Amino acid sequence: MSTDDVYADQAKKLVDEVIDTAIKRLETNLSLTEREKTFESLKAEEFSRQSTFVREDNFEVKNIKWLNISEFSVENAEEKIHEYIKTWDYEDSWLYCIDFLGEDPHEFDTRFRYRVRWSIPTRRKPIPRATACVYFSFVVSSIKPGTFPVDVFYVFEAHRLVHKPGESRFREKWLKDIIENKVMMMQAIEF
Repeated sequence: MSTDDVYADQAKKLVDEVIDTAIKRLETNLSLTEREKTFESLKAEEFSRQSTFVREDNFEVKNIKWLNISEFSVENAEEKIHEYIKTWDYEDSWLYCIDFLGEDPHEFDTRFRYRVRWSIPTRRKPIPRATACVYFSFVVSSIKPGTFPVDVFYVFEAHRLVHKPGESRFREKWLKDIIENKVMMMQAIEF
């Protein structure tokens, strides 16, 4: 089951729960005829929401060949991040830069962290008001043979879902949402 299917199932369950709760609340307060009208409107709303979750059965999640443990270096990992981002579908107006954040030694592996900072600079505003970050982690095992691949994970700023390359589809909307939330928050703060 793909990540999109999981999201669609979770969203459908949430919509069903909200509708059931709303119906239970309305049943206690409304007469029978009003209750029937409300139920019909809620059901119509449910069907309209279901149509927003369009599945693309023939979509292929793109991936690249990642580094082996023996091939790993900070520079090679950065090149692989560039190569992987090229497989994502996004508008040409987006620019990004990759920063190496550091390495964390652990008992059986070393974790290398990178930040990919996204923005949309324009002629009027070459310095963007907000950026969106994607954090990549490379887990290089110290106990596995050098021919084994390095584990790669990434997460979007302010999100909890940990992605693994080749298993989830990139959505440009995630970057836009992060930037829009930051801009709205900055507008709400008065100095």
